[in-house]
Amino acid sequence: MPMSLLYLFVMLAVICIWFILLRRPIWESMGVSFLVLVLATNTWGHLGTYIETGLSTSLLYSMIVFICMSAIMTKTKIIDGAVNLILGLLGKLPGGAGYAAVVASSFMGALSGSGPGNVMSTGVITIKAMKESGYPPELAANVESNASYLGNMIPPSSNIVAALGALTAFWAAQGVEDTMSIGSFWVVCWGCSLWFILSRLLTVFAFCKYYKIRPMEEDKIPDIKQTFRENWEGLLLPVIILVPFLIDFFFNNLTSFPNIDIFAQRLGEAGAKNYSSSLLFFVAGIAAIFAIIVMLFRDKSKVEFKKVIKMMSGSANSIATTVGTCLFGYMIGALFTDIEATTEFGLFLETLNMGKFGLAFIIPLITCFMGMIIPGSSLVSIFGALFISLFYAEGVNPVLVAAMLPCFCGVMCGITPPLALGMYAGMSIAESDPGKTIKNDLWWVAVQYLLEVIVLLGWLPILGL
Repeated sequence: MPMSLLYLFVMLAVICIWFILLRRPIWESMGVSFLVLVLATNTWGHLGTYIETGLSTSLLYSMIVFICMSAIMTKTKIIDGAVNLILGLLGKLPGGAGYAAVVASSFMGALSGSGPGNVMSTGVITIKAMKESGYPPELAANVESNASYLGNMIPPSSNIVAALGALTAFWAAQGVEDTMSIGSFWVVCWGCSLWFILSRLLTVFAFCKYYKIRPMEEDKIPDIKQTFRENWEGLLLPVIILVPFLIDFFFNNLTSFPNIDIFAQRLGEAGAKNYSSSLLFFVAGIAAIFAIIVMLFRDKSKVEFKKVIKMMSGSANSIATTVGTCLFGYMIGALFTDIEATTEFGLFLETLNMGKFGLAFIIPLITCFMGMIIPGSSLVSIFGALFISLFYAEGVNPVLVAAMLPCFCGVMCGITPPLALGMYAGMSIAESDPGKTIKNDLWWVAVQYLLEVIVLLGWLPILGL
């Protein structure tokens, strides 16, 4: 057995014991597994280097900014109006509450960065609306949980930041200067996400036909005009978040037309490049400030300095958990790179001669299993560059694989029993039968897995590629 597999089993065993059996926090479990790996590999002399590598990863700090933004969005409830507006637009369709749940929860999940957390917040509205429309409780729970976890692969989810870091590491290993802008990468991520959102909508359609689900009752559908009048400011958030990245994408892809390359003309080449690299920091900050300003105009008492501090302190635990988990993930990745464990693991997989088809079928299964124990962002940090390299060797576009990393590392594991946290969160709100909910969830898992394989094989056109 390759030593890399042995170290991988050691890491998984420690996390299982610490997190599942001892019920300790996941960041602590990752930290303990890191120390055990240092002990097992006798690399104490490089401990400082691993810590420095983790702390010097700039994308870690971008992740912090987006997590803080997500906390503010959740606490201020500025996007609740968007959920009601979507219900108002789609509620009159047969099964419209389910379609609204897919659209609203996918977007909300991208903002919150937490599948179970989004289920517990958005699901209170959408699951109730679905059950009132005739959705079986188990179906309502799974529509919401599967849509919420889809947010993990949709920008501006913090998982996208980890995927971009893996792509950057891959380019560095290839000795190629990464010239792809952040905006361009985001567009590819959206391109992948659109297919999965469509698959969710089609799955809802099929279940609606099977169960003969009716539209929402008229008196339960939010009034569109009133919702827009009372919450129009919140509808500007997608514009504030997404437009700067679209600008970066379009102008950085016009370099072959120097006469209209505005960034190069106005900012210079260095200025245009720095604009792209700084997007992850200032866009999240602007969006958070906008949310606070909106709440200030709605109710000044809600945004007093003390209340804002209290609001953020209440989210400190979740912020610290996410950041700590990712930090230890980067440190484990640095350790694996130092002892060449990822290289050895990659060579082992290459000896299996799976080819492109084999990789597309097997890698999502491997990550689904490991993702039940290791958070998706950490999984991307540790193995992301390796997975990109394996697919690249078989002729698959590395940008496509990087954009799909949050999908098969962070979505599949969250919806697959027995450790489907999103499903259990939806089940608690819907008050559904566990057995029926798991059986229904398996249909969603099957659709998710097959679509992952199809996209990785390059059988679908992807926006931005």
